Amino acid sequence: MSDKANLEVWRKLASGDLNGGDPRTLETVTPEGITIKPLYTAADVPASAAGEIPGQAPYTRGVRATMYTGRPWTIRQYAGFSTAQESNAFYRKNLAAGQKGLSVAFDLATHRGYDSDHPRVRGDVGKAGVAIDSVEDMKILFEGIPLDKMSVSMTMNGAVIPILAMFIVAGQEQGVDRAKLSGTIQNDVLKEFMVRNTYIYPPAPSMKIIGDIIEYTSKEMPKFNSISISGYHMQEAGATLTQELAYTLADGMEYVRTALAKGLDVDAFAGRLSFFFCIGPDMFMEVAKLRAARQMWSKIMTDFGAKSERSKMLRTHCQTSGVSLTMQDPYNNVVRTTVEAMAATLGGTQSLHTNAFDEAIALPTDTSARLARNTQLILQHETGITRVVDPLAGSYYVESLTAQMAQKAWEMIDEVESLGGMTKAIESGLPKLNIERAALTRQSRIDNVDDVIVGVNRFVLDDEDPVEILEIDNDAVRAGQVESLKQIRATRNPKAVKDALYALTYAAKSGEGNLLAAAVNAAKVRATLGEITMAMETEFGRHKAVTRVLSGVYADLNKGDPSFQNIQTRIGEFEAEHERLPQLLVAKMGQDGHDRGAKVVASGFADMGFKVDITDLFETPAEVAQLALENGADVVGVSSLAAGHKTLVPALIAELKKIGADHIKVVVGGVIPEQDFQMLRDAGVAAIFPPGSNLFDAANAVLGVVLGIKRNRQ
Repeated sequence: MSDKANLEVWRKLASGDLNGGDPRTLETVTPEGITIKPLYTAADVPASAAGEIPGQAPYTRGVRATMYTGRPWTIRQYAGFSTAQESNAFYRKNLAAGQKGLSVAFDLATHRGYDSDHPRVRGDVGKAGVAIDSVEDMKILFEGIPLDKMSVSMTMNGAVIPILAMFIVAGQEQGVDRAKLSGTIQNDVLKEFMVRNTYIYPPAPSMKIIGDIIEYTSKEMPKFNSISISGYHMQEAGATLTQELAYTLADGMEYVRTALAKGLDVDAFAGRLSFFFCIGPDMFMEVAKLRAARQMWSKIMTDFGAKSERSKMLRTHCQTSGVSLTMQDPYNNVVRTTVEAMAATLGGTQSLHTNAFDEAIALPTDTSARLARNTQLILQHETGITRVVDPLAGSYYVESLTAQMAQKAWEMIDEVESLGGMTKAIESGLPKLNIERAALTRQSRIDNVDDVIVGVNRFVLDDEDPVEILEIDNDAVRAGQVESLKQIRATRNPKAVKDALYALTYAAKSGEGNLLAAAVNAAKVRATLGEITMAMETEFGRHKAVTRVLSGVYADLNKGDPSFQNIQTRIGEFEAEHERLPQLLVAKMGQDGHDRGAKVVASGFADMGFKVDITDLFETPAEVAQLALENGADVVGVSSLAAGHKTLVPALIAELKKIGADHIKVVVGGVIPEQDFQMLRDAGVAAIFPPGSNLFDAANAVLGVVLGIKRNRQ
């Protein structure tokens, strides 16, 4: 067919004239509410897109005129595990193999401001990141890595004050003045209250901490980015892409207002704000999201009175999605990560982390981590992506999506602003509620195979080959950290530590001085992370979130579904026979705050007919066992996403037995390697639900466990 004939066919399709057909019958609607047409033309491109130039406001096409043609994005792999010594060896190996920047993952005990010897962190030390208790750990972490030459990104929010203070002191003791330190501290606590939950203090003092860090770094650390405003964990918790975009930018607006309230000039700090986005598998939507984010932030900062062009540039790090990785047929994850990495780079990220294919199972091995890093090297050196600035610019589809993403996000930001800004919106519960609804919708679509996940709900393998995993000996790591803490406390100057911690508490209480400056003084004299945290907690308190079950959403999404009706019928029969509903307690133990899975299970099971209770976050095995007994639970469903199951689940079963409640059975769901299944079964676990488990199948299995309990108790 000639080009002219093709053009005529396309014209008729676009107008609905082809064979009397209506192209709207081929339209789809995304979770964001954006209608995707089968054909886009020049008429779909907003007029404003035509004159946009890379490196110029509104920066839709990139923050630098040359983008990757001058220098490719930074390969910044996020890593940290076990001890500072092991993480340091891992970093140095990766840097020698082509990685250009460091991105540090801390363990959950560190995130939550606890020293490794605290009784609440028994199952968390060294498991999902590196354990840092003191300046000595921080010095070991960066041994042989020149901090005046290496950019360091640290994902830390709750214990941000002691971690940044220890980083500054470690640099000084390496001979590097703080003014020469470069990198980024995440320091984004608002998203913690929405999704990730590794907060320590309530919202108001947390915002004061952020203001003090922005103030300190703007004056003392000109090469250091004081905050990385993160949408990553929102998408991982189930947010749509427009929710991630809108709420991330709204968080940024709140941080700008906080800094302005400190009396800082907007151009003194705004140029060193950076962002962090999740990149999922919907390639073109992700590209449009990054383009829209730059466009929107330019307008936001102009409205805040920024004069410097650097203040208006949205610079971002991206990480490929963790929740898109599957435990089933895991080598498919290599493809998923590659597509996501392409979306991030085609969208114009400044740096990128690519997840390893085995991270839905356990921490990455050296082999899987190398493959993840090499994915970026291949994109940089073999694909031609770096030859052209914004290669998708001018695409009818991408330009239209960019405009629609921005429009939807502006509507959400307007809603947040109408509530008084993001702090007020979070207090109202609106963003968290909207994200939880989106997560339930997503789960329902997967359960009903409306969304296909290859290897999980379609094209499933009959037999899975085992995958080598990285094992961390939690007890050994904790023992080493405890011994190190004993030595530090035995050799430091007790009076100097006491005085420094008192000064920090006074700064928190009086509002005088700068909290980070006071913490630097405390870190110098070897106050520990837990002690610095407690010095502020004495005044600020520790935040405790209210957990709840979101009812009605899953039921509305599954009206008339045979699987849904079947489980409701079975529960109805149980109730008729036993004059009660089967009762489930959904539990989160340890310091893992990722509660998407727990909330989805609790809400879905409640809508199916179970009586469901859900624990607060951060419970101990003893606390969960007692609550299960008091509530009359038949089953405790443990949600585990941070590798603490080998320690915490057997401890829970032992606690149930200790209080005479071993009739209550335990099931476990989450990121659990198949290699651990038998150990959990031997410990007494009644059922195991790995990532990707169908909620209807899980409900039937749990009901079967309940029925088994009833027979055993008769």
